[in-house]
Amino acid sequence: MSSAATASGSASGTRNYAIVTAAYWGFTLTDGALRMLVLLHFYRLGYSPFTLALLFLLYEAAGIGANLIGGWLATRFGIARMLAVGLTTQVFGFLVLSAVSPDWSAALSVAWVVTAQGICGVAKDLTKTASKSAIKLTAGNASGRLFRWVAFFTGSKNAMKGFGFFLGGLLLEALGFRGALWAMAAVLAAILFAVMLSLPPLMGRAKASKTAREFFVRNRGVNLLAAARVFLFGARDVWFVVGLPVFLYASGWTFTMVGGFLAIWTIGYGAVQAAAPAFVRKSADGLSAEVPAACAWSLGLAIVPALLAMLIVAGAPRPDIIVPIGLCLFGVAFAMNSSVHSYLVLAYAGSEKAAEDVGFYYAANAAGRFGGTLLSGLLYAWGGLGACLIGSAAMLTACWALTLALPLGQPSSTSATASSPRRGE
Repeated sequence: MSSAATASGSASGTRNYAIVTAAYWGFTLTDGALRMLVLLHFYRLGYSPFTLALLFLLYEAAGIGANLIGGWLATRFGIARMLAVGLTTQVFGFLVLSAVSPDWSAALSVAWVVTAQGICGVAKDLTKTASKSAIKLTAGNASGRLFRWVAFFTGSKNAMKGFGFFLGGLLLEALGFRGALWAMAAVLAAILFAVMLSLPPLMGRAKASKTAREFFVRNRGVNLLAAARVFLFGARDVWFVVGLPVFLYASGWTFTMVGGFLAIWTIGYGAVQAAAPAFVRKSADGLSAEVPAACAWSLGLAIVPALLAMLIVAGAPRPDIIVPIGLCLFGVAFAMNSSVHSYLVLAYAGSEKAAEDVGFYYAANAAGRFGGTLLSGLLYAWGGLGACLIGSAAMLTACWALTLALPLGQPSSTSATASSPRRGE
């Protein structure tokens, strides 16, 4: 291939990466705003914190199936098409949610909101799977560029979610619950139109798996990372979703202070994710230095909630100050772990069916979030924030143990194209 053709392909990949990233920014901004809209609106209507957590359970659970089927569909029909499907589904979810009425009974309202949140959960994970698969396709085989692009994408996405928290409160005040949802639906519709005009419709299309056995048989690196991801994100949400906000509120923080702190934390968390490549030594093969880094950061992360749990159980003074400081340390280590893991799954993923590998991995991510969300309410009711932190430390220990088993080399040629039954025809 001539140098001119190579340069043209690189420019095309950079352009497509920029388009996908911008589209996902818009999606994530509205997704973060949606969370604050639902929390603030229904908190104002008198819903308990645990009931508020229940409103998001289907949102998290829907992601498990959405990621699995989304990865297969993105391979079968193309990444760009699945990105458009995800955006369309989110617009539909906003419109469904906007139909909820204050005149309805509490049971009907909860059921309606949970259903609408489930639709938005499907949309989020379809869009995420398609977007992250596009990074593997556009970055090519350069491990350094892949790490940088994944880190920037993931970090900027989480920063956008933090800004979305602020946006949700602002829109609720300015336009009301229904008006805010309509405005966000209109913005996403415009993004959808731009994506359909800008991206090649068949980008990333390949032969999808034809059987369940072919679909679920993956290389060892992807399988271990998926298992570690369950515990990694379960360990975050087991104290972050219900336990932490309720604890801070019970400690005298106002709702505005709690929401503002979580928004700032999310933005800072995203900034650390984006900067992660600068703190991880690179290797020529993309794994021999990066895997040990994942092991070290996993161990460091497990120590933080363990120490916090000891302080809380021992009755340390001013836990309302100790816990937020600990959360900041947790956020740095968690961001590094998440960024390195997000890179590694693409490094292990096969190029031919990267979307299926990514979908499988983020289905595990959704399973971890679901379990952590449920346990956050149950453990806090049983033993307060200390119990949530002990659960987090136990999950992170399991994550670290799984990370130790990650292979230091690539799967056999072209991601086991010849040897793996999922690649055979």
